[in-house]
Amino acid sequence: MSDLLKRVTDLAKSAKKAARTVSLASTEVRTQALLAAAKAVRADASAILAANAKDIAQAEAKGLTAAMVDRLKLDTKRLEGIAAACEDVAHLPDPVGEITESWDRPNGLKIVRRRIPIGLVAIIFESRPNVTVDAAALCLKSGNACILRGGSEALHTNLALAQSFSTGLKAVGLPTEAVTLLPFTDREAVPALGSLRGIVDIIVPRGGPGLIEAVVNSAKVPVIKHDAGICHVYVHAQADLKMAEQIIINAKCQRPSACNAAETVLVDQAIASQFLPALGAAFTANKTEVRGCAQTQKIIKDAKAATEQDWRTEHLGLIINIKVVSGLAEAVQHIEENGSHHSDAIITADEKVARSFLAQIDSACVYWNASTRFTDGGEFGFGAEVGISTDRLHARGPMGLRELTTWKFEVVGTGQVRQ
Repeated sequence: MSDLLKRVTDLAKSAKKAARTVSLASTEVRTQALLAAAKAVRADASAILAANAKDIAQAEAKGLTAAMVDRLKLDTKRLEGIAAACEDVAHLPDPVGEITESWDRPNGLKIVRRRIPIGLVAIIFESRPNVTVDAAALCLKSGNACILRGGSEALHTNLALAQSFSTGLKAVGLPTEAVTLLPFTDREAVPALGSLRGIVDIIVPRGGPGLIEAVVNSAKVPVIKHDAGICHVYVHAQADLKMAEQIIINAKCQRPSACNAAETVLVDQAIASQFLPALGAAFTANKTEVRGCAQTQKIIKDAKAATEQDWRTEHLGLIINIKVVSGLAEAVQHIEENGSHHSDAIITADEKVARSFLAQIDSACVYWNASTRFTDGGEFGFGAEVGISTDRLHARGPMGLRELTTWKFEVVGTGQVRQ
């Protein structure tokens, strides 16, 4: 066994042992731990922001993109958001122990299906340090332990946040190993975690295509993917054009580095000449580069030509693709051929068309007259999220508390034996 694999294995075994303790802890204990952790994040704000400043300086020195730096950066407002999200999770209903079904058999057996924690959840993520607390909070509230591997660009910040979370665990007597952050970012740690069948119960990777592929190809334990966000907004001929403009600018420009930001706008041929000049001006005002089809370029004069690769690219910055389509059928075809099944929206006043779009688009989240930026655990009322799954098994869309549980069947008899 290599030295790195041994270190990862030892840390994971300690976290697995802690998972047993957490799973048996009362709702009150786990809730109080989260409240104490949020309090510690606020109390440690200066140290956390100082650690973040080190990471930002290193990221800029390495020439990371503006989008990557934005994902990494914390300020007082964002840090307060992290603490508040932790408190939000604390106050959510506890899913552990919930009976989802119950029935009696003709032979007198009474069967219930009850929610239980998954066990030890490994989460591998890049850039966003808020994931450290969000993931820890959701795992703890749902009775799980977690082992986290963040990106090298956020190591100082992640260590500081994990230390604050440990304060919350200590405050209620829970083992600090219940939230274990790998203190190193070696690439070999990813396949090492994925090899720990029987110790790690599930892996959730959050990051770019390279990270996702590395985890999926190497893992021997189940994986729930947080895949790329190639999100679309389709403006139908019956759209309220002012509403459409507001939604599109929000979906692209509010935080373009987010996975739920729009990357492509599809505009109905019938309204293109009327709508695109105003939309192009709005993008210019928001310093956003437009890459368009030939027809878009005729209407928006400073638009660059969109390549075939652009339609399949998660730009994660102030770049937007625009394509004029003949109608709903072409819009659906384009999304299904080029999208990532993350989040896609239609803007229209025609309910029949909207319902058809919602039914045909095979994405984790589909919207009618709303921004794709709402694909988020907090916005869905989950308090936070472990990731946004684009898979189909077990969990899809923002993963909150319920998605971090499995179930077992409890069967109660009065002496029955099978004949």
